[in-house]
This record gives sequence, C-alpha cells and structure tokens, in this order.
Amino acid sequence: MKNKVYFKNLTCAHCAGKIEADIKALESVKYAALNFASGNLVYETDENPEDVFKDIKKIVKNREPSAEVTLQKSKKDEKADESDGEGGLAGKVLFAAGVILFAAALITPDIPYLKLTLFILAYAAVGAPVLVNMVRSLMQGELFDENFLMTVASLGAFLIGEHSEAVAVMLFYRVGEFFQDMAVRRSRRSIAELVDIKAETAFVKTADGDFAEIPSEEVKVGDIVEVKAGQKIPLDGIVVKGSSRIDTSALTGESLLRRAETGDEVLSGCINSEGVLYVEVSKPFSESTAAKVLELIENAESKKAKSEQFITKFSKIYTPAVIACALLLAFVPPIFSGHLTDWISRALVFLVVSCPCALVLSVPLAFFGGIGRASKSGVLIKGGNYLEALNKAQNVVFDKTGTLTRGVFEVTEVKPSGGVSEAELLEMCAACESFSTHPVSKAIIKKFNGNVRRELVEDFREIAGKGISAKYSGKQILIGNAALLTENGVEFSESRAAGTVIYAAADGAYIGELVLSDVLKSDARSAIDGLRRLGIKNISMLTGDNPNIAKDTAVALGIDEFYGGLLPQDKLDKLENIIASGTTVFVGDGINDAPSLARADIGAAMGGLGSDAAVEAADIVLMNDSPSKLVDAVKIARATHKIVIQNITFALGVKLLVLLLGALGAANMWEAVFADVGVALLAVLNSLRVLKSK
Repeated sequence: MKNKVYFKNLTCAHCAGKIEADIKALESVKYAALNFASGNLVYETDENPEDVFKDIKKIVKNREPSAEVTLQKSKKDEKADESDGEGGLAGKVLFAAGVILFAAALITPDIPYLKLTLFILAYAAVGAPVLVNMVRSLMQGELFDENFLMTVASLGAFLIGEHSEAVAVMLFYRVGEFFQDMAVRRSRRSIAELVDIKAETAFVKTADGDFAEIPSEEVKVGDIVEVKAGQKIPLDGIVVKGSSRIDTSALTGESLLRRAETGDEVLSGCINSEGVLYVEVSKPFSESTAAKVLELIENAESKKAKSEQFITKFSKIYTPAVIACALLLAFVPPIFSGHLTDWISRALVFLVVSCPCALVLSVPLAFFGGIGRASKSGVLIKGGNYLEALNKAQNVVFDKTGTLTRGVFEVTEVKPSGGVSEAELLEMCAACESFSTHPVSKAIIKKFNGNVRRELVEDFREIAGKGISAKYSGKQILIGNAALLTENGVEFSESRAAGTVIYAAADGAYIGELVLSDVLKSDARSAIDGLRRLGIKNISMLTGDNPNIAKDTAVALGIDEFYGGLLPQDKLDKLENIIASGTTVFVGDGINDAPSLARADIGAAMGGLGSDAAVEAADIVLMNDSPSKLVDAVKIARATHKIVIQNITFALGVKLLVLLLGALGAANMWEAVFADVGVALLAVLNSLRVLKSK
C-alpha cells in the first residue's frame, strides 16, 4: 500500500539521501522515494502504516533533529517551513553573540590568552550547530559528513595558529549555509506556487440550505458546492446551476477561457472567472483531477534522471577521494621539504572543498523545477528520466486520428448527380440520417444546418457496417458505403476522393456522394514545424486509417514518412525500426496506441481533461490534446538540461580550480568555503531559472 509523509525544515540534500537510504533499509518498507525538492516521501509497506511512520520519525530524528515529519502538510506548515531558519530564535541569538565576540577579538590588544579566549568563545557560538551535528555524525560513524569536514578543517586552522581565519571560515560557512537554505526554501516555494492547483476548502450546501466552508477532503460525492468568481473549483463535478467561463490554464496551459453551462463537467484546479457556479461533486477529493495531477508531479522525482543518479554515485566517490588527497598532501610533502604547518594548511583547504553539496542540491532542483514548469504549460512529465530523455529525442512518431486530427468527422465535399442539386442531396440525406446516432449521421446533419424534415421519412432501417435504408417522400433511399449500393444493384463509379465516401441512391438510381474527412487540429502544422525548428528532422506518422487519407494528412502537415492501414502489431513493427535509429517519442491518444506508447523511449499521450486511461499509460501527458504542447515540452527539457550541465560544470570547475590552487598554496580557507557553500548557493539560484523559461 502506498503512503505519503511530509517533511518540514529539511534543507540538507545530503541528509535527505541518508534518510531515504535508512528508510529503504527498513524490513517493513518495500519501496521508498524521498523527493528533496518537494519535501515529501512516498513509501510502500504491507505492515501497519502507523508503526512504519514511527520508525521513519526515529530515523529523521537521528539523522536530522531540526527536521520534522508529518502525515499532512497544511498551508500553515508550508509558510512556517519557508520562514523558519536553522536553529530558530535561540540559534540566531547564539550566532549574533558569536559575531560580536569575533569582532571584539579582532580589535582586542594582543593580551596573552584574552584574544585567544575571545576567538574560542566566538568559534563555539558561531559554530555550535556544526559542532553538535559533527558529534552526531561521529556517533553514527559518518566520517565524510560536511559538518565533520568543516569542523576538522577549522579546528586544524586553530591548531596551526590561524585563530582569526578559523573563526572567519566558520562564520562565512554559516552565512553561506543560511543563504543556501533560503535559496532551497525559495525554490520549493516557487515550484509549489507553480503547481498550486488544489483548493484547500470548499463551500458545501448544508441541510438548511446555507453553505459552510469545510476542508475539500471532507466533501462527499453528491454534495453541492458553491464556487464564486475568482475561486478554484475544489472537486470534479457537474454544474447544476449557473453559467460562467472557467480558466483551465492550471491543468492545460491554455489561456483561452472555456464556457461552462448547466450540465457541463468541470474539473478541480480550474478557476471560475465570472458569476457563481453550483457544482454537484462526482468524485471524492482523492480521485479528483487536481489531486491526481499533484500526485503525478510530486511522485515524479522517484524516477530519477541519469544525471541525478550519476551525481549520487559520484559524490560517494568524490568526497573520500579528496579526503585521501588531503591526507597525502598534509603528510607526504613535509617528509621531503619540511614546513609541516604549511602543508597541513593546504590540506585543510582540500577538506573544505570536498563537500559535493552544490551538485547534490542543484541537480534534483533543476529537474523538479523543469517538471513543475512543464505542468504549468499543460504537460505532465512523470519523472526526471523522461525529461532528460526528451532532451535527447531524435525521432517523433505521431498517430493520426485523435492526435494530429480531432477524431471528428466533417463533410468536406458534396457531389450531387442525376439532376439532383447539392441542397436537395444534403436535405434528403440529413432527414434520413436523423434517425441514426452514428458519427457520420451527425456530421451530415451538421453540414445541412437547416430544418430537418423527419416527417418525410418512413421505414427507416440501419444496416450494420454498410449504411441505412429508408423512404423519403415516397422514394426508396439508400445511403452508405459502396458495398451497400453494389449489393442493391445500383450502377455507379467508386470515388477516388481522399476521405470517407458516403454514396446515395434513390429508387435504384445513383444521385451523388458525400466526402467526409477527419479535421486536422488547429495546431497540428505548427507542432510539426516547431519540432523541425528544434532540429528533430525524423518526424513520422503511423495510422490504421486508409492509406490515401494518411497520404493527404501527411502532405498537409509536411510529414515525409508515413504509413497507413496499419494494425496495432504492424504499427509496433514500424516503430521498432524507427527506435533503432535513435531516441524516439511516440505520440498517441493513450488507449488504442498503448503498445506503441509503452514500447517507445518516451510515450506521450493526448490526455484530454481528466482522461484517466491516458494519464496511466504514458510517460508524458499533453493535457489539452494539443500536439504543439510537445514542442513546449522539448524546449523545457532542453532548458533544464542546459542548466544541469551549467551547474555540474561550474561546481566541479570551481572546486577543481580551488583544489589545484590550494595544493600550490595559492588558495586559502576563504576560497575553499566559497567553493563549497558559495558555489552551492549560486547553483541553486541558477536552477530556479528553469521556472522562468519561455
């Protein structure tokens, strides 16, 4: 069973990794993924969740006492998490006292022991949290913890007589940690605001007819909720009273408002723009569209990108390697050249630089920010691995019906014959087809767009798979495919028109045909052109539709490679050949194309508003059924990748430079601390840029 818990004041990515590892090691836990960027943990267990939660709390208290774990996270908790600093008020007072003592030590005359005492007191006050965490790390056998490394480095500075530098370095480190934590909190807040589509409360109609505000989770199916102008729709439901225009941009990224009338379905997360709507709830909160979208986004971090996995593995090797180099640097050169103090000072620089925080923090934040940015554009990406793969996409394969076309028939040509006018042919066909519910019938009636005279129709009969038979104004009418007219002895020539052709006959004589075509989506051409501008040259179309229709669609959209008349297995075989040439995205409507969606490197489904099947089947969901959203997704993936590479290059570049300078004696502890917390801060801030990407 899946369970979720929320963290407060967890700003150390390294600690989060240890907590996740400890939770995974529990025998009662089958699966666990801690999303540092959003501050939540998803885990699976067959045991009593309350007992497992107690074990999780113990792990968190042991690893990071300042962090808290709860079963629910309210808006109040989120705001507190944003404002709470490390150590609270007592910690701030102690830090301020340390700064004052340090200043006093700097200006105090060089009186024996007085100056040293002030430096020691200042160091203890400023570095108290680091020292406490270092002791805890030692008790847990963690020798490569950043607190341990910083303590050893600063105490080492004390031992070689660099008292002011030892305190200053600890002070600079604590200030850097403060800004780093603030940047992490800001990142979380920005991402949370980006995907803030959940209404915490709803106004529910009571027995006496009034409306009471209650938590959305407590609303029941069948309840009537009131949604005023400017409010979010709290749960999925049907409008029972009122009319309005609703803003669906939170779900679809679509800026145009959608009309909502009595009887229409409305989805949670959308905003009522005008008037008052009364909505009968059709799904509980846990199954609402807003809840599902948020769950997908929050769980996305469990599917880590290769870059994230690399950083996790790299940090486990990098830190011990640098510490080993520090030991060698401290004690090997003095054997040949002496100057032990000088070489120890250089080694201390290595210790400070060895922490991989910049990478451990910034890379996951960049991917999670990219996923959040995509969701704001109406694209749900189910993991950093898919976001990273999308950046590498070389081939894009589209289904046709329901993907590039609307999947809705429309009469595009009317060809009368035998002395019958276009208007007469349409009127007769519309009257006869008005007794059928087939999509073709609806398209013909829509094309006629006049007063359908059903009273002129008698003896209506639907012939499965072929068409209809009826009497119209006393004449025997046949309307359907070529097989229907052939078996009734009607002489005619089969049309070569691209599309679905409907033939008509009266009293055994051919009187014309109607050509129906599936309508292209308005943004289909711009989607193809946009992908080509991004450098994706291999764009294909695979469809089960008529090859002639497939050709016309491909020509209209500028698609060079296309295949029509394919069964699902045929489509899969063609896809296999394309996948062999590079990373492939398959875009389909989520149900009929399930095998291809599953086989492609990235399956992108036309999710539509609230389409559960598509959301479950695909790696990426285009929420408003617009193929052009794939262009947005690729752009966001590339922007995210660019930022990740920048962070890795910048962090490693600065660290390696400072390590080299430190080994040569040209870098001091100040530069080393900047290479640790300063670089981490800049990398985190750089990760935030993906939220603003165009």
